[in-house]
Amino acid sequence: MPHRVFIGIGSNLGDRAGNYREAIARLQTLPETRIVRQSSIYETDPVGDVRGGSRFLNGVVELETELEAPALLARLQAIERMMGRKRVRGRKPRARGPYRPRIIDLDLLFFDKEVIDTRNLQVPHPRLHERRFVLVPMSELAPALIHPKLNHSISELLAALKAPGRVSLMRAELLRPQANRREVVTR
Repeated sequence: MPHRVFIGIGSNLGDRAGNYREAIARLQTLPETRIVRQSSIYETDPVGDVRGGSRFLNGVVELETELEAPALLARLQAIERMMGRKRVRGRKPRARGPYRPRIIDLDLLFFDKEVIDTRNLQVPHPRLHERRFVLVPMSELAPALIHPKLNHSISELLAALKAPGRVSLMRAELLRPQANRREVVTR
């Protein structure tokens, strides 16, 4: 029986829309995995002290996979590396210093209803309930999904969120590949 998984996607360096599309394409090639649904894509303010880079494009995809959580995480990190992401080593995010801009960020948000807490993997993602840029697209896909540690639905977590942060729906034409865009010429 396949696992139901939610992956957060984010990019704020370079061709953000191109990076997002490439991440989706690479997720589609994972073995024994299929994308079930994708949220809309949102432009969001960075969270924390992000130096350099611009606003993020963020969204969530729902997958069905036969991969176990550690194997899926390894595949997600391999995609990030192939796309040019450089991870800064450190035990915890606070030990790494300020958050950094990212070509791509693939976060394992939920894996079935499991709670996993190892040195390398925490599921549900430990800060998703604090982040509007995760809860808004998650609420599109699974508003009634219950957070297994907090015992609240995604929609309840979003309604209770006090953290600031602008989350704007991206215009669809900005997400099309450059070659498919029509330019309007004015004289």
